[in-house]
This record gives sequence, structure tokens and C-alpha cells, in this order.
Amino acid sequence: MITINFKNIKTEPGQKILDMGCGEGRHVARACQEKNIFCQGADLSFSDLLKTKEKLQLHEKLDDFKNSSWGLNSTDITSLSYKDEAFDIVICSEVLEHIPKDEKAVKELLRVLKHKGTLAISVPRFLPEKICWMLSDEYLDVNQGHIRIYNKKNLISMVTKLGTTHYKTHYAHSLHSPFWWLRCLIGCNKTDSFLVNLYHKLLVWDLMKKPKLTRIIEKMFNPLIGKSLVLYFIKDA
Repeated sequence: MITINFKNIKTEPGQKILDMGCGEGRHVARACQEKNIFCQGADLSFSDLLKTKEKLQLHEKLDDFKNSSWGLNSTDITSLSYKDEAFDIVICSEVLEHIPKDEKAVKELLRVLKHKGTLAISVPRFLPEKICWMLSDEYLDVNQGHIRIYNKKNLISMVTKLGTTHYKTHYAHSLHSPFWWLRCLIGCNKTDSFLVNLYHKLLVWDLMKKPKLTRIIEKMFNPLIGKSLVLYFIKDA
């Protein structure tokens, strides 16, 4: 699912974008739909990068990219294998909640970001995440494990003190919060639940079709129960 709103990062032709913790490459694919940019997808998981490669090659066959190119690399977020100020934009979506040394990770993201470049971060939002933790111990081991719950004010403070200016906040994926609450109630490792599987089919259908009704519903409920907190920063000159 796309969490970062590209209207808030204002790409320009010729820019280089890093999607750190790219997973299976949804933000890489979305970035390459911008005009004439290069997007580097990076992740510690080599298997995820192989899946990303297949998806991006399919997008290319469908002529879905606007003269944009991409690359993939396996690297550790706390010790990135890139030169200083290598990227105009850095995206880090749903990653920091997995990282023990999260401040060190943010320092690395900023090291490879150009001055006045844009850093876009998303993490699970406090309330939906707290409910998941309360409902199920199994949830902590799902999706490679969540080790902390972020408070918006504290996360903004951590990133700004490292040399950035925060300029935008929004919430995303309110339809996903009830899905995870339901899954936590029934059992995160249970695969034969009719209700969970039905809800999952709804989310996949919504992702693929993007019907107007669910877009309106999600937009209405994002400020209340959006699953993701999305923050945007400018690296200070």
C-alpha cells in the first residue's frame, strides 16, 4: 500500500530518490511514475528485493514508468552504503518501528540526503497500534516484529533535533486499522478465519480498484483511526 503522498514531496525531473526499507517495492513503483527520476529501492531482505525486481519489471512491460529508472540494493539502515548527500528525497515507510537503534537510522537517512532535501517517514500511529498491542501478544512478531509505539510529538522532536524542519503531517489507511484489530482478536497466526480472510479480500479489492466510495470513507476516518502516521521534513541547509 502507498503511504507517502507524492503531492507533499514535489519531485522534479532528474532527481534521485531513496526508498529505504522498500519491502516489495510499492513506493519504488510509485516514484517511477513521476517524470524522469531515478529511484533506489533498498532493503535488508534479499528475498523482498527479488519480489520487487519482478514487480518493477512488470511495470516496465506495461510502460507504466515515465522515462524513470530504478535500482535495488541490500543494505542496513543503520549503516547505509551510499555517499553523503546522494539523494534529493528519502522515503522510509513503516520501517523505524522495527529498528532498535532508530535514532542512528534517522541520522543515516539524513546523511545521504542533500541539504534542503525532503525526508518522508511513516510509522504505525499510536492509538491503532496500542490497541493491537493490547489485544494480542502475537502481533508483536507479525511483519518482522514491532518493538516500539511512536508518539507523534516525540518522533517529530527526534527528527527535527537532528537537523530538519517538519512541514507536514497526515494519517493514512484507516480501513486497515479494524482489519488488524479483528486479526488480533481472532489470532494473528490463524489463517482460516472467514471474517479475516473476507476483510483481507476487501482490502485487496480496494487497493486494486480504488473505488470512489472507499476512498471517501477512508479519507473521512483517516484523522480518527488512520493506521499510519506520515511525517514530512526538510533537511536544514
